[in-house]
Amino acid sequence: MTASTPIHRAPDTPTARQALALAGVFQAASLVDELARTGQVDQRAWETLIRATLDTNPESFEAIYGGHPNNLRRGLEVLEGVVGRQQVNPVVLRYGFSLLMLMNKLRGNDAMMDDLGTRLTRIQGQAEHFGETHENVIASLGEAYQETLSTLKTRIVVQGDPSLLQSRMMPERVRAILLAGIRFALLWHQQGGRRWKLVFQRGALKKTLDQLG
Repeated sequence: MTASTPIHRAPDTPTARQALALAGVFQAASLVDELARTGQVDQRAWETLIRATLDTNPESFEAIYGGHPNNLRRGLEVLEGVVGRQQVNPVVLRYGFSLLMLMNKLRGNDAMMDDLGTRLTRIQGQAEHFGETHENVIASLGEAYQETLSTLKTRIVVQGDPSLLQSRMMPERVRAILLAGIRFALLWHQQGGRRWKLVFQRGALKKTLDQLG
C-alpha cells in the first residue's frame, strides 16, 4: 500500500470487522480454486492476501487488507452468496469452511502458533529484501504452511488440474494462499467471529455486506 492510497472507512462495527475478515478467508478459498484449475490468479486479490499474511503487526484493522474493502471484493462476493443462500461454488465453500476448522485446530496448538510466528518474522526480513510477492518469499510462506498446518489431521485437499498443480512454484503458491486464509480466519476469530453466528446472525451480516458493497 502506498502512502497516497485513500483509506476507505468501512463501517467500524464488530460485525463489519468480522465480515471483512471472513471475506479474506473466502477470498483465499476462491483464489486456491482459481489457481488450481487455471494456473492464473487475480493479481489485486493475490497481493492483498500475501501482504496481510506478512503484516503481523498492522497499524490498524483497515491496514490489514490495504485500506479499501475492494481489495477483498472477491471474498465479499462469495460471502454475499453464502449469506444470501445463493449458489456458491461448492469447492470454494469447502475450502473456506475447512480453513475455519484448521484455524481452530491451530488455536489449540501453542507450539505451532509460536513456530508460525517465528517463521513469519524471518519471512518478513526476506520480503523487505526481495519484495513481498517475490517467489523466494512465496516459497517460504508455502514452506511455513507445509511444515506446520499440513501436519495436522485436518488437512485441505486441493482439487484441480494435476499437471498445473505439479508445475513450478504452484504448490508453494497454493500453500501461501492457504496460509493467508488461516491468517484471516484467526483475524475473524479475534474479532468475535464464530461458526454459529453465520447461521443465527445472518441478517446482521447481510446488512453489513450491503453497506460494504
